[in-house]
Amino acid sequence: MKRFGWIALVLAGALLLAGAALTENETADRGYETKGKEDKSMDEKSYQKATFAGGCFWCMEPPFDNLDGVISTTSGYAGGTEENPTYEEVSSGRTGHAEVVQVLYDQEKVSYEKLLDVFWKNIDPTQNNGQFMDIGNHYRSAIFYHDEKQRELAEKSKNALEASGLFENPLVTRIEPAGPFYPAEAYHQEYYRKNPERYKLYRYGSGRDKFLDETWDRE
Repeated sequence: MKRFGWIALVLAGALLLAGAALTENETADRGYETKGKEDKSMDEKSYQKATFAGGCFWCMEPPFDNLDGVISTTSGYAGGTEENPTYEEVSSGRTGHAEVVQVLYDQEKVSYEKLLDVFWKNIDPTQNNGQFMDIGNHYRSAIFYHDEKQRELAEKSKNALEASGLFENPLVTRIEPAGPFYPAEAYHQEYYRKNPERYKLYRYGSGRDKFLDETWDRE
């Protein structure tokens, strides 16, 4: 079992390199598709945005896509200094951006508090400068709030989690104002649906699920 886990980790790393070396046409395509949940007939006044950084954005889309009331999720980059960064530029660490997922949600169906709960239960809030096997500032965990209410709720949820005693080490997840958001290249959007086998292999090798299962007693 240990040997298989090591092989999976090596293969996952190879897949990441392969993903970064996709064709120039894929890399140049800055467009993206909105998930198939959006209903144009709905009252858009009830739609809100939430932005979370939890390491690899491939792994942060599915937990939110599964929530009733989430209209769409978009992988992208936030928290940096340069405009319109590419995946290669963000991955270099020079731009200061983090990989993020921006969630468009119907606040009449799902609360921001629920989104925060899902966020915490899909990351390691004690890991600095990365998430699981992905190391670097661009993989940091963070909550980017869009208004004062979101900031208050984010601080409250972080304080409650820290006070719960679930983690021995301090929580290092940042809470920062949301700045410009740049959608990632099209091939990153809904990666888990477009490339299910590669995604499963990467996710297994990353150690994310093992940590989450042990921390939250998931079955």
